Amino acid sequence: MKIILSRKGFDSSYGGYPSMIFENGIMQMLPIPNAKDSIKYADVLCPAENKNLYEVMKRVNPKIRCKTWIELSQESTCHLDPDIDYRSIKREKGWRGCFGQGAAAQSVLKNNMIGEGDLFIFFGWFNKCYTSNNGLLKFDKGDGMHVLYGYLQVDSVIYTAKDEIPSWLMYHPHVSERHILKENNCIYIAKEFCTWNSKRRGYGVFNYSDQLRLTKVGESRSKWDLPKIFRNVDITYHSKDSWKDDYFQSAHRGQEFVVNENDEIKNWAIKLIEANSEV
Repeated sequence: MKIILSRKGFDSSYGGYPSMIFENGIMQMLPIPNAKDSIKYADVLCPAENKNLYEVMKRVNPKIRCKTWIELSQESTCHLDPDIDYRSIKREKGWRGCFGQGAAAQSVLKNNMIGEGDLFIFFGWFNKCYTSNNGLLKFDKGDGMHVLYGYLQVDSVIYTAKDEIPSWLMYHPHVSERHILKENNCIYIAKEFCTWNSKRRGYGVFNYSDQLRLTKVGESRSKWDLPKIFRNVDITYHSKDSWKDDYFQSAHRGQEFVVNENDEIKNWAIKLIEANSEV
């Protein structure tokens, strides 16, 4: 089982502010804006508040960043990917968690032979938030942190240009006209249940705990307090020089950080999922 630390959600160029950790511990990954996609923020449920994302995001900022700041509206569309929270939108029969990738990032995954049984653990830029006296959502002070927020264990890989696409998957942004015929465009479909636990879904999101925090306390978000079991293991986009005296310097670029197979890291990932996700 290979582990992939996969960077997703709002960043400083696309979105402009952190995804949310609510006071009840529920985390909400904010999918990046994309005018060419069809799913609207107003279509996506935010379980922490039982409201759609548009309503929630308007309480943070009336604008979002798409390289430049633009007005957020009920028609604003997003790239809902990875799609690993069954509550997010209405589902067709047969739906499972899924994640699309293409271009150079997919080449990294293909070159590392990512396939059945391998495990994506998704991380992103998050900050804790609270409701102010005037009803707006406010973030804690500081720049936020990198946090692990969900997972997907791969069952199959669909290359959209040549493979049959199940009907329930036709909503996915990587099945859109602008992606579907690209040779390197693919979608990773989750297992129904994890291989190590037949009662746990093969995909899902986490509730926040400090165990999920990557960023070292008191440091900028790219400086990680990564467990020492990672120290002598190859990670794409990184080298031995990534390890500093008291932190791990994560790469500023790159989405898919593939970790070489390692039993200690596999067990670390399994324990993390078991402790922080719903069955």
